[in-house]
Amino acid sequence: MDFLLSPAFLTGFGLGLGLIVAIGAQNAFVLRQGLRREHVLPVVAFCFVADVVLITLGVSGMASVIEAHPQIRAVFAAAGAAFLLVYGMKAASRALRPGALVTPGSGPATPLRRVLVQVAGFTLLNPHTYMDTVLLVGSVGAQQMGAMKWYFTAGAASASGLWFTSLGYGARLLAPWFQRPAAWRMLDAVVALVMFVLAVGLVWHTFIA
Repeated sequence: MDFLLSPAFLTGFGLGLGLIVAIGAQNAFVLRQGLRREHVLPVVAFCFVADVVLITLGVSGMASVIEAHPQIRAVFAAAGAAFLLVYGMKAASRALRPGALVTPGSGPATPLRRVLVQVAGFTLLNPHTYMDTVLLVGSVGAQQMGAMKWYFTAGAASASGLWFTSLGYGARLLAPWFQRPAAWRMLDAVVALVMFVLAVGLVWHTFIA
């Protein structure tokens, strides 16, 4: 267990946590599922496993491949922007239509398959996911020597697991406040705004700027 105190592990943990703790589409979705207490474990597990795979690919050399082919990022940017716009419109619709609100314990449960498709979209169709995990974390990890490379990978992966578990299961601490429909309307309004801003940002930085 000494590797937990190694500089490589701590660097990976700090970098991973610093990049992942931010308001984004994926985090907003995990928070919402946590508040609804619906399919929390599969959602958290998917996010964690995806991060582990992408970080490992980046450390193994995938970062240089993506940097050499910018058209890959363009494809993901277009698909990601479309996905975010659709979900943003759904969140805006929920915020504007009180009758459509679903608070914890009310309304039909969303099928697991649909939830996994949504979280996969937020994770895999977002170019920022690849820029953070594959390019940035992967590039730093690739510079580590020998076993330190995998200590770094373990640190970054641990940060991901800790964050998504805390976000998904810690959301229930906010449950009393979200018993009020007005709180859900506010959350959905913020989620819609975040989705729209991210979608516009993807298009702007990829195709215009």
